[in-house]
Amino acid sequence: MEELARKLLEEGIQKKLVSPGRGELSAFPDGTKVVFHYRTSQCDGTVLDDSRKMGGHCKPMELILGKKFKLAVWERVVITMREGEIADFTCDPKHTALYPLVSQSLRNISVGKDPLEGQRHCCGIAQIHSHHSLGHQDLDHLQANPQPLIFTIELLEVLPPGSFQLDMWAMTDKEKLELVPQIHEEGNTLFKQGQIKQATEKYYNGIACLKNLQMKEHPGDEAWIKLDHMITPLLLNYCQCQLLQGQYYEVIKHCSSLLFKYDDNVKALYKRGKAHAAVWNETEARADFAKVVELDPTLAPSVAKELRAMEEKIRAKEKEEKGRYKGLFNNDRPPATATTG
Repeated sequence: MEELARKLLEEGIQKKLVSPGRGELSAFPDGTKVVFHYRTSQCDGTVLDDSRKMGGHCKPMELILGKKFKLAVWERVVITMREGEIADFTCDPKHTALYPLVSQSLRNISVGKDPLEGQRHCCGIAQIHSHHSLGHQDLDHLQANPQPLIFTIELLEVLPPGSFQLDMWAMTDKEKLELVPQIHEEGNTLFKQGQIKQATEKYYNGIACLKNLQMKEHPGDEAWIKLDHMITPLLLNYCQCQLLQGQYYEVIKHCSSLLFKYDDNVKALYKRGKAHAAVWNETEARADFAKVVELDPTLAPSVAKELRAMEEKIRAKEKEEKGRYKGLFNNDRPPATATTG
């Protein structure tokens, strides 16, 4: 262990054992899965991230060794640990320069967002030297002022290669591309079974997978467009699930994004029209439904049904408001009388 600590010091990493682990030190061959909790702190004690609290969850980090994770130092330090061990690792700035980008992705994931949301189409080093905001003040400050960080890591589990199913993020590009049709089908099956929340998650995972691949292509290139055409039906299915769950503004946002690129997508127009109607955007809903009928006249009966439902809701709302304010300004009360003493 002393030899390991000496080697780490030479690399600009100082290890401090907090609690010893159990068993023998693993050989950690490539393909090993490590599961651990982490807390990231600045040297003044300011905590940046804590996997036990991030996004209101207590979800540990999972890494597949040898997959070239963006923050290489995490792979370097966990291979010095035993299962159950807790240790502090103080790492020089050369090891922590990419942490702001990694943290942004992890924070996105913790709240159900695309892990790549907010990141530009360029390599990590280029982003570090740009003035692009990461959407978090502490990460922007850290990006502009690289500094040592302390990673407190508790190694929960070490799984040898072949003893677990690969998570999507740990797959090669080819494996991801081959998996998407399966995810799509699983989502469709769940949807038909009425398991809307589970179907939503499947569609989201498929979208995130394809967007990850798309980030590696130049926008507008043939490969980028091909991936975009694969994303579109998944996104429409995702929006249908969101409609059923009452997430109307999410539907409007995603359908608008689709229609910005494909303004004749009838399904996107129809779903956005329904979402607008649900949040009382009557003008926008009528415009979307009119465009739907223009593009596909066979949908006129369905559109007419949606318009009737919207109009009935509007009349009911107006009636409710009229009743609520009825009598507010009436003069039925007897006039006040003056008295003299």
